[in-house]
Amino acid sequence: MQQIILVIFALINLILFLKGFAEIRKKNAFGRTDFAAILGIFVWGDTLIIAPFWILVSALAFFFNNWSLFLLSFSVFWVIRSLGEVIYWIQEQFATHHRNPPHTLYLYKLFQNDAVWFIYQIFWQCIFVFAVLGTLFFGKIFLTTL
Repeated sequence: MQQIILVIFALINLILFLKGFAEIRKKNAFGRTDFAAILGIFVWGDTLIIAPFWILVSALAFFFNNWSLFLLSFSVFWVIRSLGEVIYWIQEQFATHHRNPPHTLYLYKLFQNDAVWFIYQIFWQCIFVFAVLGTLFFGKIFLTTL
């Protein structure tokens, strides 16, 4: 079953890569891809790097028949990605020119001022903590498979 999941995961990422390539050609690199956020793909431009990365991770886990390698890779990816998001939202809060004005963000409905930026920081800090914990957990499991 895990091998089937890896193949499906790789195929989904191949489709995302092809769609992302088409969107970038249409000058839509910053078009949002909320449905792909679980993969770390937030805009179409992300697909050109992240989708091939997931295809490679899936292929390695498939080749080595090691599900824990896939889970460890997923959690390590999220450590790095979430740390980057924390830094991004800290910079956004203190920038003079905002790429994401408060009114354009989902949580603006709850926090109707620039407080929304530090809410995003805290959210990504929480994701970072869970990703680190997952990395430690899956790292321990992975080491037992060697």
